[in-house]
Amino acid sequence: MEGVNELVAGSGAPLLFLHGWGVGHDSYLPLLERLAETYTVYAPDLPGFGKTPEPPEPWDAKRYADFVAAYCGARGITDPICLGHSNGGRVLLTLLSREHPGISPPRVVLFGAAGLKRQKSLKTCLKVYTFKLGKLLLKPFPKALERYRAKRGSADYRAASPLMKATMTKLLASDLAPALPRIKAPTLLIWGEGDTASPLADGKTMEQNIPGAGLAVIPGGHWSFMERLPHTMRILDAFLPGKKFP
Repeated sequence: MEGVNELVAGSGAPLLFLHGWGVGHDSYLPLLERLAETYTVYAPDLPGFGKTPEPPEPWDAKRYADFVAAYCGARGITDPICLGHSNGGRVLLTLLSREHPGISPPRVVLFGAAGLKRQKSLKTCLKVYTFKLGKLLLKPFPKALERYRAKRGSADYRAASPLMKATMTKLLASDLAPALPRIKAPTLLIWGEGDTASPLADGKTMEQNIPGAGLAVIPGGHWSFMERLPHTMRILDAFLPGKKFP
C-alpha cells in the first residue's frame, strides 16, 4: 500500500498490530520483535501517525477501520490475529463489529482499548460547559480561538496538527458500547490497574459485553503491557494459538 510506513517481520500465521494515538509502530518494537518469533507481524502506521502521511481530511473510527481493511487486502492478509493498543483498539473494535471479507480473526487482544464514553461528573460537565462557552465567545476571533483550544486541550490534542485535532474530535465523539456484543472472536483484554487514559472500568465493561471475553489486570498504567513485557508474553503465550514463544 503506497505511502504507508509499516513493519512486516517474522514468519507463520498473520498477526496484525495497531498502535495507539500519537505514536507509530516503533514505540512497540520490543513486543513486535517477540511476536515475530512466532508469527508474521504486520504493524502499519495509521494515517497521521508515525511516518505515514495524514489522511486527506479528518477521519472517524469507521474511516480508519476501512483503511485497515484495505491494507489487509493490499497485503493479502487473511483472518489475522488482531492486537491493538488504546486508539488502535478503538479501530479494531470498529473493524470487527462490521462486515469485512477476509477479516475473521482467530484471536483478538486489546491493551487498554479506547472507544467507550463515560459518565461525566458534575465537575467535568462544568469544565466542558465553560470550554464550549469560551469557544462560542471567541468564534469571531480565529487566532484567539486556536490559542484557547491549545491551552485547554489535552497534551495529545495540543501536539496534534489542525487536521489531526479534528480527527481526534471525531474519534472521541463515537461510543463503541453498542458494537461490543457484535465482536465474535475470542477476545483477551489486558489492562493496567492504574490506567488513567483508558480506566480499568472500561476494561470491565468490555469484558461484560464482548461475548466470552476475558480480562487480565496487571500492575501499571496505560503502557503497563510494555513496561512488564515478560509478564505480558506469559499471558499471550497462554491465549494465542500456535507454537509457544521461545
